[in-house]
Amino acid sequence: MSTKVDFKKSMKEYYQPKPNEVVLVNVPEMQFLMIDGMGSPGDSKEYQDALAALYPISFKTKFLSKAKGKDYVVPPLEGLWWADDMKDFIEGNRDKWKWTMMIMQPDWITQDMINEAIAITKEKKPELSNLLPELRLEKYKEGKAAQIMHIGPYSEEGPTVQKVHDLIQKEGGKFDGHQNKHHEIYLSDPRKANPATMKTVIRQPFI
Repeated sequence: MSTKVDFKKSMKEYYQPKPNEVVLVNVPEMQFLMIDGMGSPGDSKEYQDALAALYPISFKTKFLSKAKGKDYVVPPLEGLWWADDMKDFIEGNRDKWKWTMMIMQPDWITQDMINEAIAITKEKKPELSNLLPELRLEKYKEGKAAQIMHIGPYSEEGPTVQKVHDLIQKEGGKFDGHQNKHHEIYLSDPRKANPATMKTVIRQPFI
């Protein structure tokens, strides 16, 4: 029987920072199943559709991997966020936000396995046929970054984000918000969790 890998535990440094303490990390290259879009996460159909495509393929791929003897817990949803005009991002003009939603895939997951998962899912959920081709498996390397655990609703992330930016400034680092995208890792399911106790990793890569 294979051991089930939980990356939140085996890669704790990247998924479990402490609250109220900004830490520096050097994030290695990982591969992700990704989908791009634009608009407010709360109101945008495009955002909801993106999740409707990402989750089934991530779970189907996990079951294909398990059948081959490598089992794991599907990692949490992550998001890269930016705007063409970063003022729109800072001022919260959410309808102009751009995003890449993504779920990390273990390094042994191949494009062929993703393709197989897509083919099976298309057959079972034909309503996703137009969305699934938007998914891509891609490597992403952030490198040097500052991060912290935010506890509470997404709407109250502002001061937490500011702490991250302050440490980067103190370190003499800089980021442009486009190459070095604002990164969030969603450890709580907003459909089930109490907003006051939701956990979100806030990460900002910098140079």
